[in-house]
Amino acid sequence: MTTMSRLLALFSLVLASTVTFADDAVQRGQYLATVGDCAACHTARNGQPFAGGRVVPTPFGAIPAPNLTSDRDTGLGAWSADDFYRAMHSGKGHDGTSLYPAFPFTSYTKITRADTDAIFAYLKTLPAVRRANTDDTLRWPYSMRSLMGPWRTLYFSEGEFQPDAARSAAWNRGAYLVQGLGHCNECHARRNSFGAMVEEPFLAGGIVPVQNWYAPDLSMGAGGGLAGWTEADVVALLKTGRSRKGAAIGPMAEVVMRSTQHLSEGDLAAMATYLKSLPARDPPRMRESGADARDLALRGRTVYVEQCADCHAADGRGKGEAYPPLDGNGSVTDPTGINAIRIVLTGGFAPATASNPRPYSMPPFSQKLSDDDAAAVVTYIRQAWSNKAPSVSPNDVRAYRSVPGG
Repeated sequence: MTTMSRLLALFSLVLASTVTFADDAVQRGQYLATVGDCAACHTARNGQPFAGGRVVPTPFGAIPAPNLTSDRDTGLGAWSADDFYRAMHSGKGHDGTSLYPAFPFTSYTKITRADTDAIFAYLKTLPAVRRANTDDTLRWPYSMRSLMGPWRTLYFSEGEFQPDAARSAAWNRGAYLVQGLGHCNECHARRNSFGAMVEEPFLAGGIVPVQNWYAPDLSMGAGGGLAGWTEADVVALLKTGRSRKGAAIGPMAEVVMRSTQHLSEGDLAAMATYLKSLPARDPPRMRESGADARDLALRGRTVYVEQCADCHAADGRGKGEAYPPLDGNGSVTDPTGINAIRIVLTGGFAPATASNPRPYSMPPFSQKLSDDDAAAVVTYIRQAWSNKAPSVSPNDVRAYRSVPGG
């Protein structure tokens, strides 16, 4: 072989290795973007994937999610990997402006540079879609972006995830995914009046702003929202949309459909390992039951026997894999009663997943039950069997009767 032939062979080998490395980075970036559920916000209904246009509702006004395709004028085509890392890690846009925390940089700051580079490499492969970003409709004074300076000082801690050497590799992987890329606390936490997450205790549950669903406490310890769950239960819910303890309903159903069902078995197990380690909670603060709670529950028992027992069983334990249990179900006993009210009114629709492509759904009862009857049956299931949650009132039902089901 001549010297030139050897050089050409070596060049071909290096080129092939570079292409393989690039392909691996793009493939890993696609997986990481799925873990981060990026498409959920950055894809409009019936729109091109990642081309933006979906409006993110906040208590302060609506913020349209931007175009993430490779279009130079309206997407990320003119961005560098440094720009993208700065947005994810520091919450700063291409032009240096502070991003609003509807984009969860408060969690994404924990993502490593290697992972943001992989995600960016994947996004750069997306077909360019020219779709101009629309302006937000934030109310004054929240529309004053200069206020983000003080907000960041008070509520934003920048920094990549730091592994805990005293913990296992699985725990550290789960912590990284839950705290950072999965940004679970963005929903499963209370918000203060300035829209910042209340981070202590971590993942302690809260009402999802504007959407008005209750995202439960994720501790599996005593007093936690997942008390009595096993790690296998958590993996089953994230993978299939259902478990022996309940089904994914409301916003969580979309998370399972778009994101968690596609995670590797190792990552799902790691997330469950991390959640299992969350500390026990003090008993949740519950409001007092109404003075008419006993009468409501008695009336609700009749409604339950007539409308619910055929599927969920007289003892509230559900039936097989089709109909989830109500006894000990966190969606039934959450501190607010919101989820149970909304499911009774608008129905319960678990996500279609590869492992459960034809899930059973619960029909809405808003046309069949009056406010009084709905309050009665929700009060009954919240206090029957082993459940010990406070009653709800007809006024509570009335407040959510007109709220969209999603």
